[in-house]
Amino acid sequence: MKTIITLALLITTFIMKAQVTSEGTTITVMVPIQSSKGSVLIGLYDSQENFLKKPQQTVEGIIKNGKATATFTNVLEGTYGITLFHDKNSNKQMDFEPNGMPKEPYGVSNNVMSFGPPQWETAKFEVGKKALELEIRM
Repeated sequence: MKTIITLALLITTFIMKAQVTSEGTTITVMVPIQSSKGSVLIGLYDSQENFLKKPQQTVEGIIKNGKATATFTNVLEGTYGITLFHDKNSNKQMDFEPNGMPKEPYGVSNNVMSFGPPQWETAKFEVGKKALELEIRM
């Protein structure tokens, strides 16, 4: 009997999780790029505290015909920010010069580029129920 109850709870939990995640929308990110080497790694952040530290989701954009495209799925309504970089050497990490300057091109949502690391206040944007398409330049 305990096994049946446990199994029923597991199935209910799985169904409830599936329902929660299926209520979100999508964010499609398009990145114009000149090179065909490597890929574009894209991170979606859901708060200022997590920005540049712990992405909520990550996707990889494969470069084809002068652009990389990737889609985040099941994104719930809220405030988000995106950062991305061209992983030229396919090592899955951003490479830096000894002085701390990035070796690989990068971009941020809202296309605000300034000296220093990207800032949450200029990168954040709102997600509602409708799917979004964003073009982010590097």
